[in-house]
Amino acid sequence: MKIGGLVKLSLVDYPGQVAAAVFTIGCNFRCGYCHNPELVVPEQYTDELDEAEILKFLQSRVNKLDGVAISGGEPTLHKDLPEFIQKMKDMGLKIKLDSNGSNPDMLEKLFDRKLVDFVAMDVKGPLEKYKEIMSWEIDPAIMRRSVRLIIESGVKHEFRTTIVKSQLQPEDFHAVGKLVKGAERYALQHFRPNNCMVDTEKFKHESAYGEKDMERIRKIMLGYVKSCVIH
Repeated sequence: MKIGGLVKLSLVDYPGQVAAAVFTIGCNFRCGYCHNPELVVPEQYTDELDEAEILKFLQSRVNKLDGVAISGGEPTLHKDLPEFIQKMKDMGLKIKLDSNGSNPDMLEKLFDRKLVDFVAMDVKGPLEKYKEIMSWEIDPAIMRRSVRLIIESGVKHEFRTTIVKSQLQPEDFHAVGKLVKGAERYALQHFRPNNCMVDTEKFKHESAYGEKDMERIRKIMLGYVKSCVIH
């Protein structure tokens, strides 16, 4: 596994669990507001961490950690992800996976082998706006397949969208809602500019919606999903 980061203790990366967080290197999307460019943009890749050392650390924390959140970058790009997860499952750790949904074949493999306990998938917006938002071309059918695999897997899950005001309108969330209809939980995330985004110069001038508009979007999503929260 190409691993670029480790948070040894987190109370926020895996809902309801005391967890470590592992961050893989490499992503096939280029969302300008991404806060982890050192894991996404090849020329900014950090030094890799040793997988064996991470597994050794996790073994030492058995009975103190509930699980591990695997994020990135995009973890499903790595062919050895199932084997990496299996080693942690063998320790008795629960696994949460963060994904952009671009590799449904890998998601299906993980579900078939019962390797994940929680999946969080980013939904950038309506599928017709994906290219505009992430500057990357992807077949909408791939995203639809990933969404349905997650919803029908029986695994705890959450879909989430970071909302940049210039990119998404409240009305767009009817299309988003139809895409994820029947999902357990949806998280609407305020856009927060900082100095470590992929495209800092552009996005430092972008803005987020206020609470009134975010609540309006939340009510739209509640017409399609079981639970919707605002972060």
